Amino acid sequence: MKEAYVHGYDPRENIRLQDQAETLVELLHSDTFYSEGSLVLEAGCGVGAQTVTLAKNSPGASIVSVDISDISVKQAEEKVRDAGFTNVQFRQGDIFNLPFAPQTFDHVFVCFVLEHLNDPVLALKTLKTYLKFNGTITVIEGDHGSTYFYPDSEAAHSAIDCQVALQARAGGNALIGRALYPLLTSAGYNSVKVSPRMVYVDASKPALVDGFTRKTFTAMIEGVRHSAITNNIIDPDTFDKGIEDLYRTTEADGDLCKVGISPFRRDKACLVSCFPRSSWERFGLTLLIFQKMIAAIKNWISGFPFTSPALQ
Repeated sequence: MKEAYVHGYDPRENIRLQDQAETLVELLHSDTFYSEGSLVLEAGCGVGAQTVTLAKNSPGASIVSVDISDISVKQAEEKVRDAGFTNVQFRQGDIFNLPFAPQTFDHVFVCFVLEHLNDPVLALKTLKTYLKFNGTITVIEGDHGSTYFYPDSEAAHSAIDCQVALQARAGGNALIGRALYPLLTSAGYNSVKVSPRMVYVDASKPALVDGFTRKTFTAMIEGVRHSAITNNIIDPDTFDKGIEDLYRTTEADGDLCKVGISPFRRDKACLVSCFPRSSWERFGLTLLIFQKMIAAIKNWISGFPFTSPALQ
């Protein structure tokens, strides 16, 4: 895999990722949960910023979290252990060549990963092979070209464009949020639906002003200063003015809006499934649904609470 993680692996980036996860937990994970007994693959867990929430939201599921960076995997494992969760296993591995048998997992979860890959369609196709029949995939990505703020600033837009340009040079795509639907359909997924999420921040939301505008978004842009300047993408004065203007949006009369965080969700927001295509597969699915219906009716007649198990 071509490495395209332009933010680096230094401790400050670790802190930024954790701030991002904590600030956006309700926006991104309010409807992310998996049924008891499910086996979930988290592809690209990084330092575990999202893993803790996955483990908390789905205590009855078994989660296998993988990342290409051995250092990140160790940090993620420590983070989850310190949080007291025991339903997660960690593995180091390349998303394009994971050590799992086909149709191993009920669900796959991918968050802020595809933007760093030089072939996201191949990654999605590869992940599809690990899904069980009628399994689901949840993909969450951002779109750094969808940021609006007041007071507006040409220098701030130029600073943001540096991050987009650097990621493109590294083989990634910082604008990938707007492309999720065609990427997933190109990879062979059916029933794809997109649920755009928007972050809007003003002085009436002090937690978001600090957690998102300052510590997540502006810190991310600020972190590419050295690379942007040494690669002659921007001059130091313009970049510094852009960062100053982004911080200016955190004042009482400022605001910031970021559109394009586009989760693929199960249940309420969205279902992305590997639905069968051949006539024999459709027949098998119909038979399986019928069997589950009969089993549910028998439980109801027997006096057990009526449940409709999720189709795996």
